[in-house]
Amino acid sequence: MSKTEACRSWSISEESLRRYVHYASESCIQDLLSASDPSKVDGWKVVALNAGGVEISKRDSSGSHPVFRSRWLLRSVSAQQFITVANAIDAARQWDPDLVEAKYIKDLNDNLSIIALRFGDASKPLFKNREFIVYERRETMADGTLVVAVASLPKEIAAGLQPKRGKAIRGLLLQSGWVVEKADDDACLVTYVLQLDPAGWLPKFLANRLITKLVMIIDDLKKLVEECRPVDGSSPSS
Repeated sequence: MSKTEACRSWSISEESLRRYVHYASESCIQDLLSASDPSKVDGWKVVALNAGGVEISKRDSSGSHPVFRSRWLLRSVSAQQFITVANAIDAARQWDPDLVEAKYIKDLNDNLSIIALRFGDASKPLFKNREFIVYERRETMADGTLVVAVASLPKEIAAGLQPKRGKAIRGLLLQSGWVVEKADDDACLVTYVLQLDPAGWLPKFLANRLITKLVMIIDDLKKLVEECRPVDGSSPSS
């Protein structure tokens, strides 16, 4: 690829960007709902089940980057409490503590935003000197299920919104997000899905092993809910 091709960017209107992201995020939401449906096996294979009850599964994709999924029934955490920390920025902080920048670039709707994430030189191999330009869409389905879809914008569109910085490597979050279903008043079933292309050179076996650990962030986010919970046990937003 030539330097000109590598630096190519597209400048599009805000309305065109909104239409594109709405369409792309709708597809991501449907994929997340399908992944959370226990009646749909669809090639998922359980690769780990830890003592805390977190089930981790993997599904090969048509490309070279498999999709990982974790599922956990959380006790003493309501769906509304968990959804407050189910977002791109809090997830990135749990992925790697060396998140040097996390900011909202643009709000396209009340529930649809563009976010920039940048990791530093001290980050783990998956994120070392990486940056991601992603959309985040939050939806409440008719049955009350809460869905948060997060995925990268195409590189050309991302470059038009925010040029790549210096020697940073722009990775791709191919798809990710949460499906949070109410189980009881004080419990919820959380499904987290992640498909990541870190870009740059990284052995496939190492990347897959590291991504398997990333889907364990449900536990980290649960602890974040508990830390933010008021003394009376009510929702952080109440």
